[in-house]
Amino acid sequence: MRLELAENYRDLALFNMAIDSKLCGCDLVKMKVVDIMASGQIKDRASVLQSKTQKSVRFEISEGTRASVGKWMEDELMVGSEYLWPGRFHERLHISTRQYAWIVRDWVTSVGLEASAYGTHSMRRTKVAQIRRRRG
Repeated sequence: MRLELAENYRDLALFNMAIDSKLCGCDLVKMKVVDIMASGQIKDRASVLQSKTQKSVRFEISEGTRASVGKWMEDELMVGSEYLWPGRFHERLHISTRQYAWIVRDWVTSVGLEASAYGTHSMRRTKVAQIRRRRG
């Protein structure tokens, strides 16, 4: 909610996609626009090749994530970008895993939680924990 109120669409889309995809940070930051879009529309499901296992991972993109990514795609930084999370410099095509870790740390501290207790790996387990709680 804080990211939405602050109109920080990149971080909101990144946060939502991290939860929906359950990808490792290194795979999340390398996501390309074509991974999630077809014919100008954000897909309901996406497929990404994991760098560690070289296996394709398919995941659902929730309605909230599609909305936040849609807002992010309207940003001027996204014009002509191949990557979903572009770097700020031409030699860096996408944000680094270190930058992603800093973003997660900032999210955690902004809501008053201890940064050392959460990290990028926590983002991978959030959806799994939610599903387990619902199903018992």
